[in-house]
Order: sequence, then C-alpha cells, then structure tokens
Amino acid sequence: MSEKMRARDWSFLLSEASGNRSRESITMASGNSVVLAGTVIGEVTATEKFKPSPATGSDGSQVAKAILGQTVDTSGGDVDAVIVRRDAEVKKDLIVFDDSVNDDTKRAAKFEQLAASGVIVR
Repeated sequence: MSEKMRARDWSFLLSEASGNRSRESITMASGNSVVLAGTVIGEVTATEKFKPSPATGSDGSQVAKAILGQTVDTSGGDVDAVIVRRDAEVKKDLIVFDDSVNDDTKRAAKFEQLAASGVIVR
C-alpha cells in the first residue's frame, strides 16, 4: 500500500520573499472539516473566504490563489489561517489538492493558476 506524503505545517515551502510579503492572513470557510497544510485553495468571490480549490465551479474558488500554511479544522465554523499568496516557491510533492483535482492535467492547471499569483511549484 502506498500513501502520499502529507505536508507538515509550512514544510511545503522552499522559499519566500523577505519579511511577510509572501504570507497573508485569511478566513477559511466552514464546512470542509480538516484542511491539510499545503492544500491549494481558492477564494469564494461573494464572501472573500477561502476553501480548497476544486477542478471546476462558479463561486470563484475554482481558481487557485494560494496554499494553506497550517492544517485547520473548519468543521466547527470559519477559521483564521495564514496562507502563501505570492512571491514563493513550493515543493510539488507536498502539495495537497481537492479530491476533484484528480489527474495530471487538472493539477497542471492548478500549478498555472498559482504561478499567476507568483507561487511557483518546483
């Protein structure tokens, strides 16, 4: 049995801009249970809250904007979190995706979306 290695908090991060330029404080939307560090996330346009970025959708979260820095549990409500949003490099093998992002083509699309935000997957 093989298991994908899971990221510990911030272990996915290769490099980032000095100071706090790469990081941002956000609100993770409730209802996603435990969301692991290293998860690709998108922003829901109507609420400006974040959730795991699905392969498709229409609420805005389908566009990958950032990577979650620490594992959070959203089953009890919205949670404050810190993300990597810009000017950073991350480890490809430690990136976590929504279950709907389930093939190389969909993952490549997420990597391109992250690159547009300045987060480069290595």
